[in-house]
Amino acid sequence: MTTSTDKALAKVPEITLGFWLIKIAATTLGETGGDAVTMSMHLGYLIGTGIFAAIFLVAVIAQIKARAFHPVLYWVTIIATTTVGTTMADFADRSLGIGYAGGSSLLLALLLGSLLLWHRTLGSVSVDTVGSPKVEAFYWVTIMFSQTLGTALGDWTADTAGLGYTGAAIVFGGLLALIVVVYYRTRVSRTALFWAAFILTRPLGAVVGDFLDKPLDAGGLALSRYAASAALLAFMVVAALMFKQQAARQAH
Repeated sequence: MTTSTDKALAKVPEITLGFWLIKIAATTLGETGGDAVTMSMHLGYLIGTGIFAAIFLVAVIAQIKARAFHPVLYWVTIIATTTVGTTMADFADRSLGIGYAGGSSLLLALLLGSLLLWHRTLGSVSVDTVGSPKVEAFYWVTIMFSQTLGTALGDWTADTAGLGYTGAAIVFGGLLALIVVVYYRTRVSRTALFWAAFILTRPLGAVVGDFLDKPLDAGGLALSRYAASAALLAFMVVAALMFKQQAARQAH
């Protein structure tokens, strides 16, 4: 039976330091895990996208059907969005030949369109309203687009813009630090700052993931994609245990 307290809780976690640490690790895992399937297993971007898209759909359906916030299910779904985002972006950028700039522009348009439709339909894109199936559907589609955009944007910055993996990581890390300053020093919309930070953690994770597993002559550390993915998953588990995951209070 659902209590009045349960009704006051959203099906997403509180936005705390622990949330952001786990989110960055999840986005990095999405890069190494996606690359492990498409590159190390030699399955290619199309097959990899099909595999992760199926996992994503199963996870999202389970998440929407759940009656309350479950940390493990939530973060499994986040990982699913970031892995399918990795393979989808790589497929669009490389297999379809539209390039990083074209892929980033297309995905930015899809992301903004998703946010606009969400806002026009329900009146808010705040994450503390995520408690009904309709809101959750918008939430997860928007997240999937943001994860895919982040991959393309990270690759574009590191490769096309010539900043390399460490240079791109510094850029995105600096932008996230700027958002923190704006959060504490101004009254800019918290919802806008959340989505800006959420989007920026993905390219940061993408370039860090590439730095871990790309060859030495390409500027990476040439670590095993499987080992890197396992280490990142272990970090997420430890962080989740250290920072207790609680459901956010739902806005009314």
